[in-house]
Amino acid sequence: MRSTKLHIFFNIQFYRLKFLRQIFRALIFSDLSFVISLRLYTFVINQPTVNMSVFNQRYSRLSTAAMREIASMTSDDYVVIPLSDRSIAWHPGALGRISQALKWSGTPFAYCDYYDGETRRNTIAYQSGSLRDDFDFGHCVVASARLVRECLSTIDVNYLAAGWYDLRLHLTRLAGLPLHLPEALYSVGPESDLSADNEKSHFSYVDPRNRASQLEMEQVVTAHLAALGALVTPASRLSLDLTAGSFPVEASVIIPVRNRRLTIADAVNSALSQITDFPFNVIVVDNRSTDGTSEILADMASSDPRLIVIDTSSISSPTAPGIGGCWNIALADPHCGRFAIQLDSDDLYSRPDSLSLIVERFRADNCAMVIGSYTLTDFHGNILPPGLINHAEWTDSNGPNNALRINGLGAPRAFFTPIARAIGFPDVCYGEDYAMALAISRDYPISRIYESLYLCRRWEDNTDHALSPERVNSNNTYKDTLRTIELQARIGRNNH
Repeated sequence: MRSTKLHIFFNIQFYRLKFLRQIFRALIFSDLSFVISLRLYTFVINQPTVNMSVFNQRYSRLSTAAMREIASMTSDDYVVIPLSDRSIAWHPGALGRISQALKWSGTPFAYCDYYDGETRRNTIAYQSGSLRDDFDFGHCVVASARLVRECLSTIDVNYLAAGWYDLRLHLTRLAGLPLHLPEALYSVGPESDLSADNEKSHFSYVDPRNRASQLEMEQVVTAHLAALGALVTPASRLSLDLTAGSFPVEASVIIPVRNRRLTIADAVNSALSQITDFPFNVIVVDNRSTDGTSEILADMASSDPRLIVIDTSSISSPTAPGIGGCWNIALADPHCGRFAIQLDSDDLYSRPDSLSLIVERFRADNCAMVIGSYTLTDFHGNILPPGLINHAEWTDSNGPNNALRINGLGAPRAFFTPIARAIGFPDVCYGEDYAMALAISRDYPISRIYESLYLCRRWEDNTDHALSPERVNSNNTYKDTLRTIELQARIGRNNH
């Protein structure tokens, strides 16, 4: 196998003698048949940079300026782009392997699995719908230097935070999807304070402190969707008649539940205690509970006819449905109202007029879906950081496009029942609400309420508590699949 030649361009005026030890260590830990290009970066052989703090004073690590600097450093075929501050040691022969795979596959860039200490970290395959700006490539990618330069020559916006995101999407439009190599080819060093503070956070995209960078990311994904012919515009939305049809009540609170004897009574009472000027009911879909939940529900239903309990064990199916399947059962039930409003079985409405505010918003904005805001609390109602989650990043004009970049749209979620029935939820236990929201946003308006209507209680029995890396990967793969489906649906709609 012919090794890809990578030469050192060593600028002694910049590096001076204090960098010689780093370069020596880098060469010792790398495959010695590969010497990485150096000027400002010592590309991720053992250290991701010669001095990352010096670099960060000049550029944000993922800025457009940083991408241009990296591309200018080498005349070679491939360039390594660091994506974090973690030090990286390539395993013997690893750079040759990934460079070879990149060349043979003809893809614009490649990424791989890695080791964090003794633990192998697996990355997931990239799809056309992998539009999250925080997609996990690991700590670096290896890219075609020619294609990187070609893309950068067409980029005329200099982003401070979204440079890599912009470049990555340009690369996929120019040369197709990247190569995911499921081989562990490098190891990362200890996490720095900077990485620990600023890297992945479940709620980073709704943190007001990150608003400027999130606006950059939104600008990038919007331009990408426009280039693909997948943009949703207000002019393309369909009209609605919210008065159409006949329903037994104006609103139904939908609560899928399985084995929540500690919380189900609180959730149901929270719904039944809502104060409205319209009739409503509560439909609980008991998904074959075995812990006493069914008995609690039966007792509550006996004293309040507004509580409708549907037992999925009475439905002919070899397996219990997922959360999405439970929603479909509730929507199809003749007791379901004009508007179907979500409440999880371990959460609570935070105010007695939550239902009224949601229904009023449907009527005022003539929309197919309303999404409120919620407050994070512990089991006992004590507020947890970051507190209010209101998804202020949403805009009526561009929210449906930005929805393909973020991982969720918020809660509580409420649907115009005929539209939700026509679309249907996927029968899964993760991402079913996101799938419905994406499909609705393609064709219909969505409205929001930015004050808290809902308490989202975090405790050890939450379905998303302490997820394993494998489960996180599975969840991310599924949502990327949903985005891929939605992306193609939007392109198809715009082409007709």
